[in-house]
Amino acid sequence: MRKWDKIREQAIVLRVQGKTYPEIQNALGIKVPKGNLFYWFQDIKLTPEQAEKIRQQNLRSLVGTRVKAHAALKQKREKYLASVTDRVKDFASVLSSKKTAKVALAVLYITEGSKSQGSICFGNSDPYIISLFLHLLRFCYNIDEQKLRCTVQCRADQNIEELESFWMRITGVSKELFSKAQIDPRTVGKPTKKAHYKGVCRIQYYSADISLELRAITKVMHNGPIVQW
Repeated sequence: MRKWDKIREQAIVLRVQGKTYPEIQNALGIKVPKGNLFYWFQDIKLTPEQAEKIRQQNLRSLVGTRVKAHAALKQKREKYLASVTDRVKDFASVLSSKKTAKVALAVLYITEGSKSQGSICFGNSDPYIISLFLHLLRFCYNIDEQKLRCTVQCRADQNIEELESFWMRITGVSKELFSKAQIDPRTVGKPTKKAHYKGVCRIQYYSADISLELRAITKVMHNGPIVQW
């Protein structure tokens, strides 16, 4: 009991000096429960300056705690994502088969593409998805690059030249095969909030045969074997 009486007296002296809870705990060299500190200090009257000092220190401590928590959460998520990637690493060789690659291409096309008379139309804002689609198309079919067309669909305040340069790098399609960019009239006067948004790249390839085949693949898969429960 005498030990805690002495600790209490020392803690009160430090509080009167305007020290924060962490500062008091560090000075005492012991982790006194905050409930105890609150009970000991409830009758202490701090000066406005001391109260403001403690408030500011508490705010800094809170910010520091949040930064550490965010960093820990980020590290945990990165570790988890790395484990997921490691778990599926064997899938890297799956698309080496043209038959399997056509399945992936057909699913991409049927979900993100649009039906167009005599051609394939596919659009997305994700560079990875666009790159994957074109990689699969070029791998599965001996396409004529001159039949490819790209169109950038963007917001009114975006730099069209920069966007087209970006999508040229992603697609490997030359400038002369890019059609005139399409600006969404609804975005006039409204600033783009996402700094990394590069608009939508729409790919068009003129081949009715490939379009029909990809749609046929998904229909065949849909009507294929069904697991009986």
